[in-house]
Formats: sequence, C-alpha cells, structure tokens
Amino acid sequence: MYKLRLILTSTALLGTLGPVSEPRAQDFAAVVSPPRFEIRAEPGQRVRQVVEITNAGPRPSRYHLRTADWTLGADGGVTFSEDMTPDSCRSWVAIERREIEVPGGGRYRYRFEVQAPPDATRGECRFALMIEGDPQTVQTGNGLPVPVSGRIGVIVYVTVGEAAANLQVAATSVADTTGGTVPALSVHNAGNAHGRLNGFLSGTDARGRRLEFFPSTLPILPGETRLIPLTASIGPDAVTDLAYPVRVAGIVEWGDGRRIEIDQLFTR
Repeated sequence: MYKLRLILTSTALLGTLGPVSEPRAQDFAAVVSPPRFEIRAEPGQRVRQVVEITNAGPRPSRYHLRTADWTLGADGGVTFSEDMTPDSCRSWVAIERREIEVPGGGRYRYRFEVQAPPDATRGECRFALMIEGDPQTVQTGNGLPVPVSGRIGVIVYVTVGEAAANLQVAATSVADTTGGTVPALSVHNAGNAHGRLNGFLSGTDARGRRLEFFPSTLPILPGETRLIPLTASIGPDAVTDLAYPVRVAGIVEWGDGRRIEIDQLFTR
C-alpha cells in the first residue's frame, strides 16, 4: 500500500510523472492497495481482480479511471502513455466504470478483468490501471495558474500460459547511484515474462568491513538487459562509502527458486 501526494500534469509536462511539492494545491489523498498485480491466465480465460481505493482525505473525492501502456526507463522511472502500442493488450481489459466518488475516509473496491483471447500466445501482457483526481488550478510562484491533478498508476502483469523469466548475469560493474558508488550486475532476461532478483550476498571492502549486499528489485522485462545495483549495509545501516576493491559472494534467487551464484571482485 502506498500514498501518492501529488503529480503535476500540464500541457508542458504531459506524460511525465514525479512527486512535486505544491503547498497551494489540495492534497491528492488516494491510497491504493495492492500497488501492483502479478496474475496468470490461460488462453481464453477471464481473470477478475479488485483494487481497493481509499480516500484518506476528509472530503469526498472523485476519481477517473482508465488503462494505459507504460515503459520502464533505465533509471527505473515509469512513463505512462494513453496511446496504444503495437503490442498492447489493453483490448483484453474491461474496467468497472470510468468515474467513481469516494467519501472522506471511505474506500471503494474497484473491479477489473482481463480476458485472454483463445489464440493468445505464451508470454506476458502488461498494462497500468490509472487512477486520477479531478483537475485543480494552482498558482505558481510568478502568479500563473497551472492545472494539476493527482495520479496513481497500478502496474498489472498478466503471464499467459507457461511463460517465465530466464535471468542471466551478463556482466558486472561499478555504478554511481544516489546511494553512492556501488557494485552492480547487468542482468539479461532471455525469457518471455518479467523477473526480479532477491536475496542477500556477503562481502568485504578494502577496509576489511564485513558487509551485506542486496540487489535492487526492479523488474527485468523480457529481452531486456538491466543494471541492478547492489546496496551495501552493516546490520540495519546503509553503507555509502565503500572502499574498493570489494569482494561480493553468495546466491541470489528469482522465479520459483531459480538461483544465480555470485563470486566477484569489483574494482573501480
């Protein structure tokens, strides 16, 4: 469950997403659970799901709902698009209604369903369910009115048939991130469904500190090679000043118990 306070949407920023701080704007107080769906469907099967939308604000709020396609950037940022891509599966999706009203402090169980066609090929269908508040107008610092609206995108993965990820470490490197310079794995997905790494690795840096590392849980989409940073910690405390070289060893997992063994010396 998560809460998204406000996203700026204007003609100049259409299609971009990011939290902004705008004290003059009314809060977008929607809370959505779950934040994503990972479901399976056989060709010809209809799958029904429910997303719970809670209005955490004190006043009634109206929300507009629709589907969208999305892409995942190299930095993990998601870009949503109303235009249907050539391989879009949004035509499989039926939503309960396009507009709902939720009283202050109330919640709404919103239904949607996915109907995989009988001739659907084995693979992965991906789309987003967009939940958007009524547009509002706020004043910028120079007094200009700007339309804003809050928006949440719930990501939905539908695995069709026996599709599955097939993750392989293609290369190792050292990457600059907001958490410092960290070891990283370039992971290729040779399968036909997304996957994520999970688990913990052990390591030591040039100062002799015994460290734990855990991989980013960013999804790795089919056919994609994605840089997966390894975050270092000592107990509950993150470590941002690693001294290189750094030795990292252990096992990361993905899928139904699939494992990748790591034993690598990272140097800058």
